[in-house]
Amino acid sequence: MVWSDIHHREDRNGIFIRVDDTHTLYVEEHGSRNGVPVVILHGGPGAGISSRQVQTFDPSAFRIITFDQRGAGKSTPHASLTGNTTDALIADIEAVRMELGIDRWLVAGGSWGSCLALAYGQAYPQRCLGFRLHGIFLAGREDIDWWFNGVRSIFPDEWEEFAGFIPEAERGDLLAAYHRRLTSGNAQEEAAAALSLRGFSAKTQTFLPDPAHVAALLDPKAALAVARIFTHYCVNGAFMTPGQLLANMDRIRHLPCQIVHGRYDTVTPMLTAWRLHRAWPEAGFTIVTEANHQSTKGPLFDELKAASERLWHQLGEKQGMKAEHKH
Repeated sequence: MVWSDIHHREDRNGIFIRVDDTHTLYVEEHGSRNGVPVVILHGGPGAGISSRQVQTFDPSAFRIITFDQRGAGKSTPHASLTGNTTDALIADIEAVRMELGIDRWLVAGGSWGSCLALAYGQAYPQRCLGFRLHGIFLAGREDIDWWFNGVRSIFPDEWEEFAGFIPEAERGDLLAAYHRRLTSGNAQEEAAAALSLRGFSAKTQTFLPDPAHVAALLDPKAALAVARIFTHYCVNGAFMTPGQLLANMDRIRHLPCQIVHGRYDTVTPMLTAWRLHRAWPEAGFTIVTEANHQSTKGPLFDELKAASERLWHQLGEKQGMKAEHKH
């Protein structure tokens, strides 16, 4: 890609940045232009911008950038798998950084966003001030298998409905079965599979039952993007080599990091976060007891705000920042 070919156009709330001949990304900026730059990488992959994640950073202290990754949210083409790989997303993050004229930034991400944050940081450590990670997902075969099969041990009722969408003869590989339907080219079949998969995800990620949260995640257009892109990345091992992220920790372990994880996270289980903690003992590590995977409210949301505060102070101490934190 030739960086000079990147251009953007305005939107009422953000800008659109063209990153190649196919993809255009929707980017939002919040907070203070003079604050510590931070980019928030959303989950899914394919879930799109979360306004509540923006609210976990003090707008008087941070310059907050967030964007819809390829195929997600307002980015175009919608739900596209063309050129949609981890390396491409890493290049997109760099494209956004360069377009906005940012030299180095804090990188925040949850769930798939934590995986992408680590991959980006290991590719461009010189562009990172540090990290805030939660809902840790490392894209290993065990992480993917847990989501499609292991969650059954805690949510057998919801899992039976999820598996029951697939004919019995294909249930031995739910990932492959859903991926086939989500990429079949049959719009009706793709939409039905997307709502089934997204419904299972929504019902298993809150600490307590939350019908409003489930309903919010079942918009058909958004569900198609996250279901299709999620299974695309899962069948391809997130386009990374097995164990890649933990093997490359030395590239970023000198940087400040806060890791936050819900003890009862049934989407990205606690053991995965513990493995990252053991591989990166220098990073702050906080277990939120009364939390599952949902990070938009409750104790996990509150702890993410506290982790952002800690990072602000860590970065200030490391770089001699004199800006006064406003409350």
